[in-house]
Amino acid sequence: MTSPTQQPAGEAAGPAEAAGEAAAADGTGGELPAVAPQLRELRRRAGLTLEAAAARARLSPAHLSRLETGRRQPSLPLLLGLARTYGTTVSELLGETPAAADPIVRAGAPGAREADGWTYWQAGGPGRGMQALRVHVPQGRSQGELVRVHPGEEWLYVLTGRLRLHLGETEYLLEPGDSAHFDSLTPHRIGAPGPGGAELLFVHTLLQSSLAGLCLGAGPARQQQPRR
Repeated sequence: MTSPTQQPAGEAAGPAEAAGEAAAADGTGGELPAVAPQLRELRRRAGLTLEAAAARARLSPAHLSRLETGRRQPSLPLLLGLARTYGTTVSELLGETPAAADPIVRAGAPGAREADGWTYWQAGGPGRGMQALRVHVPQGRSQGELVRVHPGEEWLYVLTGRLRLHLGETEYLLEPGDSAHFDSLTPHRIGAPGPGGAELLFVHTLLQSSLAGLCLGAGPARQQQPRR
């Protein structure tokens, strides 16, 4: 006879699953609200099969199936692991509605950052698929032969100064009011040739990219190979 916390034959418990079973045994898992519909929806939204999601969360497919059908309630450790697996938060797993993000970014708001002599101000809200920055490019910082190549799109608009933009084998000189919109798979780099540098608005679709991954500053002067 199998005890309530013992795995049936063929179901090896991973660390996360073992923690969940222990919590269920001592009663701590039963206090959480039912999350079965959310778990199933988030897995399908992520395009994962039951087996693939279970492997990422270090659970057995049978255990994840019981969670998705409401036959077992997840413990907090399991919720944390599943939230990481689906790229979300425990709050979303529990069906909580987050407060609406403020759509306004006020002038003079704190948060300027500097990298390799370049200055950045956030010009849009976090957690969006499209990110916006206001950037000051110091004179002469074209990063030598540093060329960026990566998936996505970029758009820039020159506010002040003159901007030199290299796209593939072509060089453009942009004046205030000029803009550029290009595929980031095109090798590219920018610099400011005039005194005082240049200031621009910069929008990209690279949600997880660091500053060093863009066409902007902060990075060693070397040729970056295209990502496969």
